[in-house]
Amino acid sequence: MKIGITGGVGSGKSTVSRILESMGYRVFYSDLEAKKIIQTDSEVREEIVHLLGENAFVDGVYNVPFVANQVFTNPSLKDGLNAIVHPRVRQAFHRLEANSGKVFNEAAILFETGLYQQMDYTILVVSPLEMRLQRTMKRDSISREEVELRMNNQWSDEKKEKFASFVVYNDEVQALIPQVNRLLTQLI
Repeated sequence: MKIGITGGVGSGKSTVSRILESMGYRVFYSDLEAKKIIQTDSEVREEIVHLLGENAFVDGVYNVPFVANQVFTNPSLKDGLNAIVHPRVRQAFHRLEANSGKVFNEAAILFETGLYQQMDYTILVVSPLEMRLQRTMKRDSISREEVELRMNNQWSDEKKEKFASFVVYNDEVQALIPQVNRLLTQLI
């Protein structure tokens, strides 16, 4: 069984994923896998440099601020980067999934990429906008404007809810673990 976990930047999808891991479930972190692939796959690095230029890497290290500025302000560059990285991330997920009975796939843009169509179920993690902004600014040490730019490149929660099998509210009002337990009883 394949279950996708998604949510906007700063929503808490990683927190929900860590709860599932602590319960013994297998979680594949798409964003972490993408970062690993970008840092270690020389063919991917070459394709990114061809797309974005030499500034995409500084002293061999992925230049996240530069890349984010490029792709979040230019949809064709974002699509090009996704076309380079996403197929390789999916291959890694399929390798893991082939050796697992039940696996959760945490992916920020699960719906936007159509990956949700390959899942048996999807979980959407939602949080109030201001809470998401503050969490991301603190976590990534970036400005409000940079967070808003990222958010503007993702679907709204309302649009995602139409495709979600389950919604988890990470609003610091409703406890997460009971919500995760309830959805697990429906999945198993």
